[in-house]
Amino acid sequence: MLNGLYVMDPNRFDDVYGPQARAAIERHLAIASPPLTADRLTPDVLAPLEVLVTGWGAPRLDAELLAAAPKLSLVLYGAGSIRPLVTPEMWARGVRVTSAATANATPVAEFALSQILYALKHGWRYVLAARAAAAPAPRGPETGAYGAVVGLLSLGATGRATARLLAHHNLVVQAHDPYADPAQAEQLGVRLVGLAELFATSDVVSLHAPLTPETRGIVGTGLLESMKPDATLINTARGGLVDETALVDVLGRRTDLFAVLDVTDPEPPVAGSPLFTMPNIVVTPHVAGSLGHERRRHGEAMAEELARYVAGEPLLYEITESGLATRA
Repeated sequence: MLNGLYVMDPNRFDDVYGPQARAAIERHLAIASPPLTADRLTPDVLAPLEVLVTGWGAPRLDAELLAAAPKLSLVLYGAGSIRPLVTPEMWARGVRVTSAATANATPVAEFALSQILYALKHGWRYVLAARAAAAPAPRGPETGAYGAVVGLLSLGATGRATARLLAHHNLVVQAHDPYADPAQAEQLGVRLVGLAELFATSDVVSLHAPLTPETRGIVGTGLLESMKPDATLINTARGGLVDETALVDVLGRRTDLFAVLDVTDPEPPVAGSPLFTMPNIVVTPHVAGSLGHERRRHGEAMAEELARYVAGEPLLYEITESGLATRA
């Protein structure tokens, strides 16, 4: 049996590692203490550690922690982006890390699907217009879902999950992703297009890209101005993908456009932000990702990864240093 520890935010521990996941994990790990927070890790606790089971609130795997945990070989990260915890020292030491980001893709894709279909009915537009007028909103020329064009920015785990859900509807789905496998895109029923074409020809553009130096502010004035009349932008990925100054400017002038923002930059927006008051923008408080017991998927995925690790099988969700550059 391997030595393990649960280390993460206690407020989210039970949501992620429920009874079923813990039972599966503890078939392979001897857990020496109750769940800990990162600030309670001591050399005595870390010395025997071989497998770190964590999630939100994970400790950063810096040189000091690694020196205190010489036996650490695997990190099970029951959340999404591993960027907060990984370090060059961790990669150099050869510590392996696997993430539940793929499990988190499911609720994000479900939320994106709901907003895409709602946008094609102009649902939010009518809600906001009726509220502002305190009267029924006049109907307009809705696109409707049948035959509409939906554009996905990125075919990573969440983009692919969204494409699979969209395949159940009579839509044209296209995507821009310079790293996408054309054969995989074809299998998903997705047409690969350039970035400019994606924005200029889609009735709804849904963002699923990671935030990297290359993608920060990628959605700026030019792409926003190019969007089709009555098009909608949906962002469930990272707020920094969108130049929000440009968004406010363009949507202030092009009132036919609409935006649904589940993420912003900063998050939450500063008090008094026009994002809260503009008639063609809706802000939701980062609810697309796993909430409450939806996070049980994360813990169960990590339990399955641990079983594969113990059996000497390949890990399905392992993240490498080279692969991190194209991930959220």
